[in-house]
Amino acid sequence: MAEKDSKLEQLKGNAKETIGNATGDKDKEKEGKNEKNAGKAKEYVDKASDKAHDSIDKASDKVSEKFKK
Repeated sequence: MAEKDSKLEQLKGNAKETIGNATGDKDKEKEGKNEKNAGKAKEYVDKASDKAHDSIDKASDKVSEKFKK
């Protein structure tokens, strides 16, 4: 769900940036760039969080296996 939200934010930002660029509205263009970049940042944070959770799960499984023996 979070990935879809960040992608949607990027898409909306890209649209605003394009409209601002086409109409010469520098404020709209800047707002779009900021929105797009915020979406990208959220996407990267979500991916990093998922990788961290996966690593923790793998380490936890290894520790559990050691103590089962």
